[in-house]
Amino acid sequence: MKLSVVIPAYNEKETIEEILYRVQQVGIDKEIVIVDDGSTDGTRDILRSIEAADGRYPLPDGDRGLDPSEIRIFYHEENAGKGAALNTGFSEVEGDVTIIQDADLEYDPQDYVEMIDLIERDRADVVYGSRFRSGKPHRVLYFWHFLGNIFLTILSNMFANVNMTDMETCYKMVRTDVLSEITLQEKGFGVEPEITAKLASIAGIRIYEVGISYYGRTYEEGKKITALDGFRAVYCIFRYNLFS
Repeated sequence: MKLSVVIPAYNEKETIEEILYRVQQVGIDKEIVIVDDGSTDGTRDILRSIEAADGRYPLPDGDRGLDPSEIRIFYHEENAGKGAALNTGFSEVEGDVTIIQDADLEYDPQDYVEMIDLIERDRADVVYGSRFRSGKPHRVLYFWHFLGNIFLTILSNMFANVNMTDMETCYKMVRTDVLSEITLQEKGFGVEPEITAKLASIAGIRIYEVGISYYGRTYEEGKKITALDGFRAVYCIFRYNLFS
């Protein structure tokens, strides 16, 4: 079973090489689909260099490298948002299963192994990696982000009639044939509740959660989500559960 790892990237020059290396270290048959969403900080230059590499692409430490043959890269000329980048990536995947991977280092790709096992054993069609159902390392950060995540998850659960613990998680792994049944409309971070609402509405869908580790960033380290995204998420929960 082949895994397609879709990575939306916007201004992540400090982490893009490292996340690609970490993804490639996971012992699963996979492809990596990166969508550069109009980066202006040099991320695009790094990706162009990876594309142009003849064989192994060396990382700055000199001891490690990337295999460009496993990586496909697509570019947005302007920043269109995470949802738009995911739409582009989803349209290009070739694997049996698809997972979303942010370009920062907040999530550990080694968690793929436990997640995909449920799909390979035909127990699940969808597996979410929950930051709140885990005995694994979890960086302590903002109280209001934690509270906001809990609130949005409970609200989403009420209208989607599910009992998740982490609707907003980046790690959403979906059988590709199931993913093809939904069409995304949200361009920004509202895509998280939209995906959840549309997956939960599929008759007979089997959704599981797996506990994952989480190494959250501060705003000084590059975190991008804001309170406005939280308000948009509330709107999307109502829109895509009640009127879609």
